[in-house]
Amino acid sequence: MSVLAQKRTTSKAEFINTAHQIYVETLNFLTRLSARYSRLIAEPVAKLAGEVIDHAEKANSIFPSDPQRIELRKAHLLEARASLMALDSRLTHCYLVMMENPEGCFTTSKGKTVGAKDATEKLDKMAQSLGELIDKENELLKGAVKALAQRKKS
Repeated sequence: MSVLAQKRTTSKAEFINTAHQIYVETLNFLTRLSARYSRLIAEPVAKLAGEVIDHAEKANSIFPSDPQRIELRKAHLLEARASLMALDSRLTHCYLVMMENPEGCFTTSKGKTVGAKDATEKLDKMAQSLGELIDKENELLKGAVKALAQRKKS
């Protein structure tokens, strides 16, 4: 039976779903880089997004049944958060590079470049969406670490 929308709460493992969303949106964002920059920037940034998923999945796969497992799970959550913060910084650099020539980031279905104003708006929306996801994931990871600390005390 499904739960009414107003009665729903955030899942304790929501940080995994959010990490996957970040990965997909990061790849979508990186495809907007020109070929000249993508060879230099895209791979390490995508790797950071992958690390967020990897550590989130590893943390979730460890059931915190004893102090050692609690510490191992916490370590993976902290690694996921560290990768997330590094990803945030790297995406900011990508955004700044793209903003130097925003019209080069988008083309129409007919292969023509999009105007600078429209391209800037699209980049801003993409960056805003990614930023919101990163903030959400940060809060979810901090909450998961805090919940582990509470579990360890009891």
